[in-house]
Amino acid sequence: MELTTPTLATLFEQLGLDSDDASIDAFAEKNQLPDNVKLIDADFWTPQQARFLKEELREDAEWAPIVDELNVLLHKPAD
Repeated sequence: MELTTPTLATLFEQLGLDSDDASIDAFAEKNQLPDNVKLIDADFWTPQQARFLKEELREDAEWAPIVDELNVLLHKPAD
C-alpha cells in the first residue's frame, strides 16, 4: 500500500477540481473570500465538497493542514 502525503494538488483532486498549478492559482484568484466568510461556507462548493472540508477540519484528519492551507490561500489580503 502506497501512502502519500496530502498536498494542495491532491486536495483539489479529492474535490474533483483541476489540480495543476495554473488551475489552483486561477481558482484562488477567482474565489477570494472576505474575512467574515468561512472556507466551508463559501457558496462555490458543492454540498459534497463542503461536507468533506468540514469533516476533515472537524476530525483534524490528515487533510486538515492542507484544508488550512487552502483557507489561507482564499483569504489573502488584497495587494
